[in-house]
Amino acid sequence: MPQPRSERFDASATGGTSGMGPLEASAMTGHHLELSYGKDPVIHGVSISLEPGRVTALVGPNGSGKSTLLRSLAKLHPINNGHVVLGAGENERAASLLSARDFAREVTLFAQSRPAPQGLTVREVVAFGRHPYRRRFAGLSADDRTAIDHAMHSTGVADMGERAVGELSGGEVQRVWLAACIAQGTGVVLLDEPTNHLDLRYQVESLDLVRDLADEHGVAVGIVLHDLDHAAYIADTLLLLSAGHIHAAGTPIEVLTSANISEVYEIPVEVTVDLRTNRLRIDPVGRHSARAGATSVPSTQHPARKANS
Repeated sequence: MPQPRSERFDASATGGTSGMGPLEASAMTGHHLELSYGKDPVIHGVSISLEPGRVTALVGPNGSGKSTLLRSLAKLHPINNGHVVLGAGENERAASLLSARDFAREVTLFAQSRPAPQGLTVREVVAFGRHPYRRRFAGLSADDRTAIDHAMHSTGVADMGERAVGELSGGEVQRVWLAACIAQGTGVVLLDEPTNHLDLRYQVESLDLVRDLADEHGVAVGIVLHDLDHAAYIADTLLLLSAGHIHAAGTPIEVLTSANISEVYEIPVEVTVDLRTNRLRIDPVGRHSARAGATSVPSTQHPARKANS
């Protein structure tokens, strides 16, 4: 299991990679947030802190409030009580007082569902990420083009820059929008289930890219994930939500225990540490769990060879 990362990246000390300058490190804190849908409360006095150079993952079952909490940080869900601030100390400022353009220069949101714009190329959609920095009717600057190129290479969409987005698969569109978020170049990045609709390779590459944002650029990352293995793989800090409350918070190995997961998800779960990779392994125990082990194919006998023997 990777150990929690305690390093802090000094954005002024070095340049970025792939022609992109260092992102300005920032921080975001939600204090005692209470959220609702109509008269129905969904988040009850939850506090959350996103720190520069660290990934904070929100996990929990459907309906636990994790996506709603993330949307409130992005100013997309009204806050009944509590408040959100950016920065810390003398640089602290209320998110509610920032204009939409100023907020977009500091915070990026990767939402769950985004459309596939018709009539636009991949590169044109990635360029949406530079909108907060552009003057009305102005063309792209050299900095804009550099940020766009870096984002497209980082997400593996550089080779499809001139393709129409409407012709892409759901997973490819997901990566294009992720590139647009990276091109925005903010110090806080919020991601709501960014691995949805991606095949295995791009799930891993997307998670690695999120880790790079924290490790190489000092970005404060908040991410909602359904997959607990993904959360253990990527996060420095985990918040396990249940019915709008924080059930547990801490490092992955502190939060993702058999007791915590079993209680919140209401299913028996076995949690072990893989001795080869030193990573957590989370195995829900269903009615047919024993059958999975009994029917597994020995590593020395491929099923096709067995059928033909």
